[in-house]
Amino acid sequence: MATSQPRIATVAVRTGQQRTAEGEHNDPIFLTSSYVFTDAAQAAARFAGEDIGNVYSRYTNPTVRTFEERLAAMEGAQEGVATASGMAAVMSLCLALLKTGDHIICARNVFGTTVILMQKYLSRLGIEVSFVHSTDIDQWRNALRPQTRLLFLETPSNPMNDIADLSLLAQLAHDHRALLVVDNCFCTPVLQRPLDFGADLIVHSATKYLDGQGRCVGGAVLGNPELMAEVRAFLRTAGPTMSAFNAWIFLHGLETLSLRMRQHSDNALRLAEWLVAHDKVQQVWYAGLESHANHHLALRQQSGFGAVIAFTVAGGRTAAWQVIDRVQIMSLTANLGDAKTTIIHPATTTHGRLTPEERQASGVSDNLIRIAVGLEDCADLQDDLQQALASLTGNNNR
Repeated sequence: MATSQPRIATVAVRTGQQRTAEGEHNDPIFLTSSYVFTDAAQAAARFAGEDIGNVYSRYTNPTVRTFEERLAAMEGAQEGVATASGMAAVMSLCLALLKTGDHIICARNVFGTTVILMQKYLSRLGIEVSFVHSTDIDQWRNALRPQTRLLFLETPSNPMNDIADLSLLAQLAHDHRALLVVDNCFCTPVLQRPLDFGADLIVHSATKYLDGQGRCVGGAVLGNPELMAEVRAFLRTAGPTMSAFNAWIFLHGLETLSLRMRQHSDNALRLAEWLVAHDKVQQVWYAGLESHANHHLALRQQSGFGAVIAFTVAGGRTAAWQVIDRVQIMSLTANLGDAKTTIIHPATTTHGRLTPEERQASGVSDNLIRIAVGLEDCADLQDDLQQALASLTGNNNR
């Protein structure tokens, strides 16, 4: 009887595992900058790419390679390339695959720094960018040009939980010989696998849920061997490399990812439902709520709804800051994907470098608060928000 393919929780623990002659059970850390060759001929062959093996840890390191192989297997990708951060992953992908005169269509409701990278820095290289709303297929279609090479989006989006139809966008991209790139940071492969819906490339900020405890920074690009060869060639030349130590941390994060993402999602749904019923809350955005505009699409594409909730309170920025400053358990930090619940004011932090018009177009208002729900007892999180919201005067003015 043939052995079945391992499921994602097993892949997260076992894929890519390697042992040295010492027979260690834990994945080893290869803390070395370079590698010794057996002779001059091997050195020449390694540098020429004729002999597969380690050359220099800027682009070949066994610990990093284990992380790349494991994450790629979890996403259903053939190969992966690890980078120094999530933004290094986006930059590496763009600079490896695009040239002057090319065109990107990017969802407007992505991480604010992604917008800055494309709008300010890629434009200096003659790479043009058009921004559209991720859920409006007509905007995507109308933005297409003969020079369009990439369609780039996050789904769910940060922080409004907009869900884009991956199958429709993949078909649209491929009909125009473009690539669909999906930032899968919020769901991770545990809750969503974009390649299964036709996407060509996935990017990750490993800093978030892949780590899970806010310990270090990293990123990854995943896709087919041809595209990954271009990204790795850029990494070899430019050097936005993941360290071996960080890769080792991320490997341990992957081992518990399935368990954590389920608990994150369960906690977030409970908290979102509680917020909806609160008399000091105006509106809540969480795709797990039946009231969310994209709830049914999320049910089709995802096996869970993730941990990020956005909500508004009456009273503008003053009221939002008041709630944020009054919480006692939640951490006031812009990072997410942590075991510890975090809270932030997007308009003045993660999206603060955008213009007011750009923030408005992304749904990021001055009275919006974002919570990335952690692994604490949900009742304690409710108690924390209850005492913070109680400081507001008046009702929610719905």
